[in-house]
Amino acid sequence: MNVQFDFAGRHVMVFGGTTGINLGIAQGFARSGAKLSVASRKQDNVDAAVASLGAGAFGAVADVRDEASVAAALAAAEARHGPIDVLVSGAAGNFLAEVNSMSSNAFKVVLDIDLLGSFHVVRKAWPHLRKPGASVIFISAPQAVVPMAWQAHVGAAKAGVDQLARVLALEWGPAGVRVNVISPGPIAGTEGMRRLAPQGPDGDALVRAMVPLGRMGTPDDIANLAQFLSCDAAAYMSGTVIPCDGGAQNMPTPMITAAAQQAQQEQAR
Repeated sequence: MNVQFDFAGRHVMVFGGTTGINLGIAQGFARSGAKLSVASRKQDNVDAAVASLGAGAFGAVADVRDEASVAAALAAAEARHGPIDVLVSGAAGNFLAEVNSMSSNAFKVVLDIDLLGSFHVVRKAWPHLRKPGASVIFISAPQAVVPMAWQAHVGAAKAGVDQLARVLALEWGPAGVRVNVISPGPIAGTEGMRRLAPQGPDGDALVRAMVPLGRMGTPDDIANLAQFLSCDAAAYMSGTVIPCDGGAQNMPTPMITAAAQQAQQEQAR
């Protein structure tokens, strides 16, 4: 069955929306007719993303760790396209590190991007959201609920993101704003897979073997779920955390472990 979404005339803003999964989400909404705004740290990435999103797309350089730059990006986006109908907060950072080898600054960097950055986005977005009717989506990760070695920083940050979303669903629901979370599994061709999965044919085989559906996901898989959560068919959904992972939500640990072992072997050479 081919599902068609229609977001013509609606304003969608994606933070972190210039690469990987988040760019895929932006491109999915663009294909469905939405007016797009994207924001991320690097001007080159912003320019490339805007070029891929078609005429009228708006891009802003903003670091989610900087509350003022987030506020400026949101204000500029509303000035360009009007109130925000769909807000996606997807900026993230990750790397492989054991707790005993991780500095407090390295731990803090991930919390600042993933958790504090998510707070900045939604805190500053409130005046710019369409009320009632806006859909807010956070991008989380399985590490929020599944403990994984070498991922303490990400688990702590993403667990906070999930709970932030649940609280916002309570606080913003009376204004008609829905808040949900997507937790992607292994998505092919992304920076996350390059960092967190063993590389090469054996690594690909390991990842596919741990996914019950037998394949890695694509950015389009996540984009389709984001559009569903933002369409009228999901009008009674809020406060949910939804895995999109081919059934592998509780099984990424072997992938992370193998990637960490591969990295350690390369460092030892």
